[in-house]
Amino acid sequence: QSLQRLNACLFPVKYKDTYYRDAVLAGSYTKLAFYKDACVGNIACRLEETGPYIRVYIMTLGVLPSYRRMGIGSKLLQSVLGLCQQDPRVVDVYLHVQTNNDEAMEFYKNFDFQIVDTIFNYYIRLDPPDCYVLSRRLR
Repeated sequence: QSLQRLNACLFPVKYKDTYYRDAVLAGSYTKLAFYKDACVGNIACRLEETGPYIRVYIMTLGVLPSYRRMGIGSKLLQSVLGLCQQDPRVVDVYLHVQTNNDEAMEFYKNFDFQIVDTIFNYYIRLDPPDCYVLSRRLR
């Protein structure tokens, strides 16, 4: 429930039950960040197994506006990247970022993510509807 409430505040999208199922199935790859007793941030991932390998897809990473620039998002991402480094089956971490989200692009660039693709008309109800696929190759 904390993740659902937080996502409602952070993102202009209502996530389906499959999102929450995938987030739970990802175990330690999905995390909530708390400040005092308030849930202020999250990272939710999906593990995609292809043969002996795993790709980690970051479905969402967000921090409430008044708690940004405090290192919370960085700690969430570093935690997931650390888990990825420990598992030799994980080959990369990737996500989608709306093409006009310069702040997110800069954030992920600081963690060695690179643009590997552009998908036009990816988002249905957002403007612009296009996104970049960012990836950080691990192996």
